[in-house]
Amino acid sequence: MELRHLRYFVVLCEELHFGRAAERLHMAQPPLSQRIRDLEREFGMRLFDRGRHRVSLTEAGALLLEHVRPVLEHAELAREAMRRIRPGSTGTLRAGIPPDTMPVTLRTLLEGFAAREPEVLVDLHELTTDDQIAQLRDGKLDVGVVRHPSDTVGFESSETVQRSLGVLLPAGHRLAETERVRLRELNGSGLVIFPRQMAPRLYDHILAICRDNGFLPGAIRHARNPHFVQGLVLAGRGVNLNEPPTGELPEGLVWRPIDEARLAWATSVIWRKESESEVVRAFSAAALDGLARAGHG
Repeated sequence: MELRHLRYFVVLCEELHFGRAAERLHMAQPPLSQRIRDLEREFGMRLFDRGRHRVSLTEAGALLLEHVRPVLEHAELAREAMRRIRPGSTGTLRAGIPPDTMPVTLRTLLEGFAAREPEVLVDLHELTTDDQIAQLRDGKLDVGVVRHPSDTVGFESSETVQRSLGVLLPAGHRLAETERVRLRELNGSGLVIFPRQMAPRLYDHILAICRDNGFLPGAIRHARNPHFVQGLVLAGRGVNLNEPPTGELPEGLVWRPIDEARLAWATSVIWRKESESEVVRAFSAAALDGLARAGHG
């Protein structure tokens, strides 16, 4: 039994005329008659009484119709659900974004994408760079906003935009009043940084630049949540390398620029070649607009 044969059955129930039913189904009458006979043989009973001038449902046919209509309705809902998750068609775009994305970036991205693709929903996932790349390769995401350096071989990519980093210090730190901090002046200080598993290449890249500039941390402490990071810095457990704050910092913290241009968040939008579409390009453009609003250039 195939779904299309059940659809033939329903149309014939509605028309009660083989000729009109065949016309609605855009098929010849003999194949329609054959498919209905196949159904009757499969169920072992007549579904229609056929007269010279009229066709009518049997009791078995009426009972089958009650069960078939919900089946066809659910099949159509399933088809619609599958259609909606395909990137490039009206539906849903599955996108990844870093956990520490600035609020202004997220707002600009979502508003800009909605203006470009008003019929498409964004299923947004807060994921690290490596998690995004893994899910993109597995087909679980359509597009991702990732930090570099990272393993993006085989992906299509937007341009890469950057925002220079500075250092977050306790207000009482000896360098808190310095106009621009030299990394070597931080030598021996503790460093608060994201866990390496979040973005191994970026983690190693940051520590290598610190080492090249004479900053060897006295201790390394890991933190994901921005509030936890700030709490550790306030408690004197280390300094944190991060982008300029978009709002006021908590009392007791200051941010200062540093003397190393290579320390920056480098970010781009990536996607699999087979996911290339107008919708993906619209998301990429909206994401770059959002990053620009947060100071990436």
